[in-house]
Amino acid sequence: MDDDVPQNQRGPPPAEAAKAETRLKGHLGHLTKEEESSFEEFKKLCIKEALYTPATAETKASHDDGTLIRYLRARKFVPQDAFAQFKDTEIWRKENDLDALYEKIDIRDYQEARSVYPQWTGRRDKRGIPVYLYEVSKLDSKKMVAYSSSTSKAKTKGPSPTRMLRLFALYENLTRFVMPLCSAVPGRPNPETPVDQSNNIVDISKVGLKQFWSLRSHMQDASTLATAHYPETLDRIFIIGAPSFFPTVWGWIKKWFDPITTSKIFILSSHEVLPTLTSFIDIEDIPKKYGGKLDFECGKLPILDPQVKQCLTMVPGSDTEKLFLTAPVRWIDAGEDGEMTALGVGSLDGKQRKEPVATLHSLATRIATHSSHVQSLRVQNSLPNSRPATAHSQAVSQKQPPTESLSAPPNTAATSIIATSIQPPSDLESATISLQNASLQTQPPPPSESLQHPLANGRPPGPVSIPPPPVQIERTKTEYVTPPSDPSEIKTLA
Repeated sequence: MDDDVPQNQRGPPPAEAAKAETRLKGHLGHLTKEEESSFEEFKKLCIKEALYTPATAETKASHDDGTLIRYLRARKFVPQDAFAQFKDTEIWRKENDLDALYEKIDIRDYQEARSVYPQWTGRRDKRGIPVYLYEVSKLDSKKMVAYSSSTSKAKTKGPSPTRMLRLFALYENLTRFVMPLCSAVPGRPNPETPVDQSNNIVDISKVGLKQFWSLRSHMQDASTLATAHYPETLDRIFIIGAPSFFPTVWGWIKKWFDPITTSKIFILSSHEVLPTLTSFIDIEDIPKKYGGKLDFECGKLPILDPQVKQCLTMVPGSDTEKLFLTAPVRWIDAGEDGEMTALGVGSLDGKQRKEPVATLHSLATRIATHSSHVQSLRVQNSLPNSRPATAHSQAVSQKQPPTESLSAPPNTAATSIIATSIQPPSDLESATISLQNASLQTQPPPPSESLQHPLANGRPPGPVSIPPPPVQIERTKTEYVTPPSDPSEIKTLA
């Protein structure tokens, strides 16, 4: 390659970059003492300026810790610098009324913006990070002219250009829908740390020099918005199919992006594509055209991986899944058992949507949000549900639950004997005490007559002791769900 491309970007990133431990540096649950101190100082600055409200016994924090940490990482854990950027973002959001805009954006406008920017494949890499794909060659001149024309005709409040606000909706979907979903699904490494970044495959094959130049403002918009108001949401960009002239034009292309973003870009030759991608992503989650097994192309619906599907219950409807995956959605709490509901928002034909489209199983939510104190611990088939059954909760109960649990007992058969022998206690505390004191020795003695099927060695089995489950599970809570704008939402969905 030409010397215009830095040596560290000619080819794949170093092997250690694919390891979870590398990504976890500077993330929640893996902060150094100095970083923890900077985090506390940053929070105090935000509280003093009324930009951040910490959680109380009755209310959630105004911003989750994962969001705040992103600003600190972007500014190398210098509290004052992170505060300055966070303040600018909060002012920008208020001036453009972004929370309300996401609730009301026309779904067709949203889907049109989605078609010209990176799209979530529905899959995650080995570390649980969502994988996005961007096929630049599909952005021909006609499509870009049509998109630019539609944004110029649209009317929005606030000082930001309409095209930027359409793009903002995609970042909101990333941070308010995709990342929380990927964080909540069990089975990923380091579940104590929320997913707060994305991995991007950018295919620039069949893209000519003229097309690159015509897309410069389009790409600059995305980089500017991400750098200023959605910092540290990018883990890696793998550029695939670079034309022969690409090294020559890299000098002016990289000026479209900030230095932090360009440091995360890696240009892969054809023989480096599959080995590099498989070091980060399982072969089943790599699109077929790059050597994987996933039948996904830009423009298609995201294909949710089995673990994600297992944790979701979709609301019945012919177009529910399509709107769930291609329309604006946000998560809200939907009851005291820890479930989260995906609320479809935006507007269609002038009518604003606000309807549940899916539910994330409570088990998955409890595992991923790492509650500081699990208050709703129940013994299956022993404790009555504290919440009246609804049509939705009945539908969830009929669905096969996720296979992963909070802790795997050493003897499943013995544990089931214990659970069925305990009378339903009146409250959680007595249930925990009963579990602690329960063992096989507390069961009634077997009848005196001989066994119908004696063991091969002629001796009865000896007693088996089972360690009691923990009374409490201490975790560090990270909230992802945006508080509903209307408190009646929770009552309606409960």
